[in-house]
Amino acid sequence: MPTLILVRHGRTAANADGILAGRTRALGLDTTGQSQAARLAERLAAVPLSLVVSSPLLRTMQTARKIADGQPEEVPVRRDAGLVECDYGRWTGRRLADLAKEPLWTTVQQQPSAVIFPGGEAMVAMAARALEAVRRIDRRVARRHGERTVWVAVSHGDVIKAILADALGTPLDLFQRIAVNPGSVSAITYGTHRPTVHHLNDLGSDLGGLVPPSDRSGAPSGDAPVGGGA
Repeated sequence: MPTLILVRHGRTAANADGILAGRTRALGLDTTGQSQAARLAERLAAVPLSLVVSSPLLRTMQTARKIADGQPEEVPVRRDAGLVECDYGRWTGRRLADLAKEPLWTTVQQQPSAVIFPGGEAMVAMAARALEAVRRIDRRVARRHGERTVWVAVSHGDVIKAILADALGTPLDLFQRIAVNPGSVSAITYGTHRPTVHHLNDLGSDLGGLVPPSDRSGAPSGDAPVGGGA
């Protein structure tokens, strides 16, 4: 199957100020976030991408376009609502330091599968629609571009953590153990028998190992050899 690169958007003023941005639409990248997006484009320039898909929010679209612009050949950028941030309802726009005093905060940290944000979305619903989106797009990419290709999904912290938790076989109630920083890269291949996670919250390593085998030898496989041997 194709290799999926999960990118969290670059930093925003809300990230810097400790505010839960949620689905705030008019929030773009700050200066640091723009630099992070440019660095992402540089790191991914050597990896030929067939498609970039983004959450429809401004900060993710800015990151996605920067990545696509860094490719040597034109790459389409698409929006997909399945990748949008969790709907935090009445928590949106509030300071994390204040939210940490709410009784629901403990549940968010310890049993997220039981959380429905006031006036917003259940975390299990967020995880389900995000997983449906990446699996659906991954199948479409395989049909159109072949199984040995790479595509990017630009999304948000909790969304990417939910996708990674599923790939790692980790229950949603433990997904807070996964860190996904602004401007980070994670990578998954959905193999015939199981997913394989190639990168997780990667902020600077060489991504050359993600280049498809048509361009190099030893590309990542969806199913590692039995016992992990060479």
